[in-house]
Amino acid sequence: VLAQTLGISRTQLRDALAVLEQEGFITRRHGVGTLINRHVLKVPVRMDIEEELLDMIRSSGYEAALAYVHTRDTVPDEEMLQRVDLSPDTPILRIDRLYTADGRPAIYCVDFIDKSIIQTSYTQRDLEQPIFHFLQEICGVSAYMDLTDLRPVVADESLSRLLNIPVGSPLLRMYEVDYDVSGRLAFCSLQYFADGFFNHTVLRKKL
Repeated sequence: VLAQTLGISRTQLRDALAVLEQEGFITRRHGVGTLINRHVLKVPVRMDIEEELLDMIRSSGYEAALAYVHTRDTVPDEEMLQRVDLSPDTPILRIDRLYTADGRPAIYCVDFIDKSIIQTSYTQRDLEQPIFHFLQEICGVSAYMDLTDLRPVVADESLSRLLNIPVGSPLLRMYEVDYDVSGRLAFCSLQYFADGFFNHTVLRKKL
């Protein structure tokens, strides 16, 4: 009945329900049925689900905007070399973005892309699109999964100026390494989240 209502096949419906179950939105139990986890639906920001940063800001109830985007050519820094298998002289495109919530700086993000995967020329408009759009349209790469290191840090003078907060203010730092479905490096991303904007929730299930 549900497949007919949605105008899709039973196979498509089963696949969609499997994704919803994997992400914790529903629970399926033999002999019980399919249950909607309404408490999960109420969570605005899930750290265990990949979400574009502008959408994350909107989900938290703010007006989201990209304040600026800057690019420059560089090579892997020491931290990147420790996390991924690249040569120290690998040409890297660095993309710096500052996102605001209700006009206030909320997220500072630095994306690092191996220039060898860039397949076509790009414009400023392309750089202003979500990083996953840039990867797919300009690089022909789709990010499939990531490994992310999370840690609390405090703002130094540079981050203080960028985020318009006092030196020493608490920040959540995330270093994300994304891979495509074949396990090839897609990009690295360093993100700083200002305090007071987001409640980051992680859903964990018993296996």
